[in-house]
Amino acid sequence: TSITSALTSIPVRSDVAMTGEITVRGRVLPIGGLKEKLLAAHRHGIREVVLPIENEKDLPDIPENVRNEMKLHFVTSMDEVLKIALERQIEMAPIASMLTAAEIVARSRDEKVTH
Repeated sequence: TSITSALTSIPVRSDVAMTGEITVRGRVLPIGGLKEKLLAAHRHGIREVVLPIENEKDLPDIPENVRNEMKLHFVTSMDEVLKIALERQIEMAPIASMLTAAEIVARSRDEKVTH
């Protein structure tokens, strides 16, 4: 999240906490100690948290008052995390304006190599 924020100049929301591990393909993996992490976030005034979807099964361990006072987002991918955690959405160039892999290959064949 911080790398994406730095590259796009879009700040990360300061009112949202998140925990999890991501794979190189952007999949969000489950974490341990969910109860302790949510209790600590709640104690420090955090009311919105992004969590791995695989930790949803751990919700019964969380006190009901904490669950009721927090907005919990269960996600599977980094794309979902960014939609929640960044202050605004990342603007993507229209697909029609981007070169396809085939166009890149075709253009590279047309270039003359001089060395």
